[in-house]
Amino acid sequence: MLNTKEIRSYFPILNQEVNGHPLVYLDSGATSQKPIQVIEAIKKYYEFDNSNVHRGVHTLGNRATESYEGAREKVRGFINAKSSKEVIFTRGTTTAINTVAQSYGLANVKEGDEIVITYMEHHSNIIPWQQLAKITGATLKYIDLEEDGTLSLEKVRETITDKTKIVSVVYVSNVLGTMNPIKEITQIAHDHGAVMVVDGAQAAPHLKLDVQALDCDFLAFSGHKMCGPTGIGVLYGKEALLDAMEPIEFGGEMIDFVGLQESTWKELPWKFEGGTPIIAGAIGLAAAIDFLEEIGLSEIEKHEHELAAYAMEKMSTIEGLTIYGPQDPLKRAGIVTFNLDEVHPHDVATVLDMNGIAIRAGHHCAQPLMKWLKATATARASFYIYNSEEDVDLLVAGLRTAKEYFGDVF
Repeated sequence: MLNTKEIRSYFPILNQEVNGHPLVYLDSGATSQKPIQVIEAIKKYYEFDNSNVHRGVHTLGNRATESYEGAREKVRGFINAKSSKEVIFTRGTTTAINTVAQSYGLANVKEGDEIVITYMEHHSNIIPWQQLAKITGATLKYIDLEEDGTLSLEKVRETITDKTKIVSVVYVSNVLGTMNPIKEITQIAHDHGAVMVVDGAQAAPHLKLDVQALDCDFLAFSGHKMCGPTGIGVLYGKEALLDAMEPIEFGGEMIDFVGLQESTWKELPWKFEGGTPIIAGAIGLAAAIDFLEEIGLSEIEKHEHELAAYAMEKMSTIEGLTIYGPQDPLKRAGIVTFNLDEVHPHDVATVLDMNGIAIRAGHHCAQPLMKWLKATATARASFYIYNSEEDVDLLVAGLRTAKEYFGDVF
């Protein structure tokens, strides 16, 4: 197990009381908290190095550029990309997926083609493909889920055909916690000549990513879910694909030469980074990567499997509580989504908040999955490096309180 007590000490926000109780933060699936190392890295940049990058010849400009491009190299190593040209900084996972849909998609998908996704996707990995299908006349297809909320490779093979041009699948479901067999799905996509897009928003914080081993064509993730700041994300793409793609944002940092009627762009990766780059965000993300790698991504994954197993075991003792997703904790990340009979998830979350426990309630930006689960909303506890079995015990006690409270009402 991780030394959660020591890890917690690096997160100033966790050292507070909420509604008269010590804060128990179980909403890292929505956004993680930030360690002092990340806060200090951003503060240092603004206090000592703040300048625009690439264009200045003065010292501050050079320092800012070194930090910004150093962050790109840090990300390259973190995901094991071949080249830093394959690392594009974006506002987040949503922007990254939209970039692929609008740039690669519009150039390569036509009427009669297919785009394949799953029922467990976040809205950000559904709507860009819906829009692309509408514009091009392509068909959007969904891979059916197994009863436990996992994907079977047999159904993946049934759904992907020679007409499929793009397959886009979440690595770790933000609702079910399901860890999908991305490497195998990528192989099936490639066998049919399709490109593979991976939504890595819930994977990057919790397990070791290796884009070369996965062989995926594109991968998107966000800084704020992995101890980094909000407003920074990454689009990884294979160099040959990115090179052939057109930018979708124009002006600022991405230009090479601007004429009256025609303009040219910089080479990779800068041609996709229009405007002033997200400099402080990239620096904060680099500090977050350092922090996570010091702990060890394999240790983080192990810790989350153990916490998920403990939480599912303890929560299963509450009568009338349903847990969604794989029942095998090794098949899921540190996310446990559930419902309590006859108590609305928002009411559950409100009672828990009165006890200082923060969870998420609602459709979790996954309405098609809610429909599949036959639920309008669910409650979700998501764990991270600063959570312990003690936090789970407090959650379970809080759930019992909620059940008693609403049991008395009815």
